[in-house]
Amino acid sequence: MADEPHVRRIATEEAFAIPEQFDGYRALGRSTWSSPDVVFWYRILRNSENRLIDALLDLGDSRIADMDSNGVDVQLLLLTSPGVQIFDADTASEMAELANDRLAEAIARHPDRYAGLATFAPQDPARAVQEMERAIGELGLGGFVVNSHTEGEYLDQEKFWPILEAAEALDAPIYIHPRPLPETAIGAYLDQELWAGIWGYAAETGLHALRLITSGVFDRFPKLRIVLGHMGEGLPYFVYRMDYMSRILRQIGSQKRYELDPSEYLRRNFLITTSGMNHHPPLELCLKVLGADNIMWAIDYPYQQTPECVAFLDSAPITQDERERIYAGNAERAFGIGARAAAGSS
Repeated sequence: MADEPHVRRIATEEAFAIPEQFDGYRALGRSTWSSPDVVFWYRILRNSENRLIDALLDLGDSRIADMDSNGVDVQLLLLTSPGVQIFDADTASEMAELANDRLAEAIARHPDRYAGLATFAPQDPARAVQEMERAIGELGLGGFVVNSHTEGEYLDQEKFWPILEAAEALDAPIYIHPRPLPETAIGAYLDQELWAGIWGYAAETGLHALRLITSGVFDRFPKLRIVLGHMGEGLPYFVYRMDYMSRILRQIGSQKRYELDPSEYLRRNFLITTSGMNHHPPLELCLKVLGADNIMWAIDYPYQQTPECVAFLDSAPITQDERERIYAGNAERAFGIGARAAAGSS
């Protein structure tokens, strides 16, 4: 109805790219490295007419037009996967700084329409921390994105603890975004192309999150917040079995590194988004397991289409209060996105 009040919509997993990033991917694609990350992007970038290229590089009129036509007020932007994590440490660190500067410039041009998550290079944890502090303190970004493993290593490993410590101290969430499994684990996923969104992304990113839980980092960093897309990468559906089996493992002494059941950390330290999961039954389950305060709406633009994502949450069988929290209220709180008046979306 035309006289109904506008529901503020903040989309919380919206990808962008910079030309230098794509130049780096093209160079890797011409090498002999057969990583699925490299093969995927080289296949796309060889076709200059692929719609993803222009959509990812655009932080202006076309993106905002898509938002306006679908009633989206704000996109929370993040550098598209695998970000800088497939480059050497120096290249990755320099590109992270460049990408964050470009992101801050885009937000400055459209402060009512964009917010952003900073990228960093886990390959150099000390420099990553410096960039995290700059991104929050100088650039005013709202958190961080990491594309899961880096060279097969995960954030629970002690070498990365300075990154977790910095995120907790800065009170800024880390969004763990999917990428293909590492070479040591991807073999059975390759021949039928199961390594990407059809299954492999959730398996890999859910593993990363569970490693964080069972390593005990949330006892060491109890205020650390992690964001998972795609309705929690499968973990909310598995909470009973995770809790049951973890108790057995801790009783027999093989796992004593963490104090609480996995589901308790999931509710205390994690938020999830709806990106790429426009299906009401998973949303209903996640509401029961995690509660409405731990779920945020996302499109996964431009990989998913905005109209479907809006229609999904508009038609979800939830209360209006839950809808408003999932659409915007939780993102405002988690990422410090101001509750500005809707711009061009009413």
